[in-house]
Amino acid sequence: MKKATLTVSFDCEKLDALTFHMGKKDADLQTELEDTVQKLYEKHVPQATREYIDDKLSREAAAKSKPKRPVRPATIGSSENSMG
Repeated sequence: MKKATLTVSFDCEKLDALTFHMGKKDADLQTELEDTVQKLYEKHVPQATREYIDDKLSREAAAKSKPKRPVRPATIGSSENSMG
């Protein structure tokens, strides 16, 4: 699945305070932000659209994980085929 990067502006002093206090609680800012974005997605994107996207992503993942069949080398000019 292709990922996008979000950029958010936030006051540096507030960010320092946030990461400091989150660290005391063993909370991770990245994880919290990802959870928040996921909740926004679920809140604003209709269920039918989410199901379509989930299905599409699972089909893409399945296609990538299928082992490809090995290609047999061609036997051009072998004595069995040319003698007839």
